[in-house]
Amino acid sequence: MNFLRRSWYRFSRLGKGRKKKQKWRNPTGRHNKLRNKRKGYSAVPSVGYSRNKKARGKIEERIPMIVYNVKDLGKIGKNGIAILGKVGRKKKLEIAKKAKEMKMKIVGLNIDKLIKKTEKKK
Repeated sequence: MNFLRRSWYRFSRLGKGRKKKQKWRNPTGRHNKLRNKRKGYSAVPSVGYSRNKKARGKIEERIPMIVYNVKDLGKIGKNGIAILGKVGRKKKLEIAKKAKEMKMKIVGLNIDKLIKKTEKKK
């Protein structure tokens, strides 16, 4: 579901004919009908809405696991998702190299880019 800001269709500064400007802003104000979630007005995002159900289904099949060291990376199976924990640059590089060997992906980390960047500094 696509949530759009209140009265976006009235003004160009809020996104009339400009897709980039069509962003959600939480309704504020004492008599705001959207804030009160009145019938007949557009939907307001709240707990329970999700962007797309297909992606959510894929994530539920795979089990996310936080990785703090190379040992943790070995514990993750093929159905696991690796999420990098709070680690320093040295350990992050070790984990990235091991993940590349195992042909795994780490969420929020571009392994090739990280390795190139560290090699450049050396």
